[in-house]
Amino acid sequence: MTVPSDTLSTPVSATRVRRVRRLSTEAVVGYLFILPAVVGFLIFYLYPSVRGLMISFTDWNLLSDPESVGLANYRELLADEKFWDALGITFKYVLWNIPLQTVLAILMAVAMDRVVKSMFVKGLLILPYLLSNVLVALTFLWLLDPLLGVVNAGLEALGIARQPFFGAPEQAIETIAGINVWRHTGFNALLFYAGLQAIPRTVFEAARIDGASAVQEFFRITLPLLRPVTVFVLVTSLIGSFQIFDTVAVTTQGGPVDSTRVLVFYIYQNAFAFFKMGYATAMSMALFVLLVVFTLIQMRLFNANHSDLE
Repeated sequence: MTVPSDTLSTPVSATRVRRVRRLSTEAVVGYLFILPAVVGFLIFYLYPSVRGLMISFTDWNLLSDPESVGLANYRELLADEKFWDALGITFKYVLWNIPLQTVLAILMAVAMDRVVKSMFVKGLLILPYLLSNVLVALTFLWLLDPLLGVVNAGLEALGIARQPFFGAPEQAIETIAGINVWRHTGFNALLFYAGLQAIPRTVFEAARIDGASAVQEFFRITLPLLRPVTVFVLVTSLIGSFQIFDTVAVTTQGGPVDSTRVLVFYIYQNAFAFFKMGYATAMSMALFVLLVVFTLIQMRLFNANHSDLE
């Protein structure tokens, strides 16, 4: 007896239709969930970026209509010694900030993983990151005051001469870097700590059975397996460090003798003090390109697309 083909295909077709409908419904729900983020990105990131690129080709003082000048702002940028000085000071800040912050964060994460298990301590580590940059800068401005600061009073009690900190060109940018190391290290330590929890304990147990010391475990197992987290921390820290502004604006305002006039502060001066919005935007575009290049270099050097846990 032959069964009609329609009888066999009907249940299969109905199941397939229900599956397609369910997937379509799930897709719509998913798109609705990401819609606010997409709208926010388009309004607050993509549109300002495109608008900024357009402004970078103009001469605009915020009071009159922008006038197109072509590549004049970029040519001025290449010949501007103050721009290159600001970029060099920013590099100096980055070289102080990133290595200290990253090394301390890794050591703190290892200490939390092996020694300190208290949730209270972990909460204290992230507390500085929850404070605003302005509040932290104002607090350290008082603490490090040459005459009334608690830190200098403590140094004097120990027989050490009072230090100018923000008031000395040779100390100012290092002091600002130290403040931001204090603020961000705990948060990065928690990121590394989360990465440590993803490493199977059996890997360390096998290393101990093979006679590996704690130092060998750290350099041959912990650090390589933390590579994805390390790349993330380095990329985000580098971007944030190149964008340092508020700590400088609150404490030194680019001084003394322009020793802390980092690139973003120089951009701010050109935009809102000198009313050269077109030129300031051109510098912002140059900073954007620089950050993209450095990010790609870091991801290539650390082979960010590959994990040793695979």
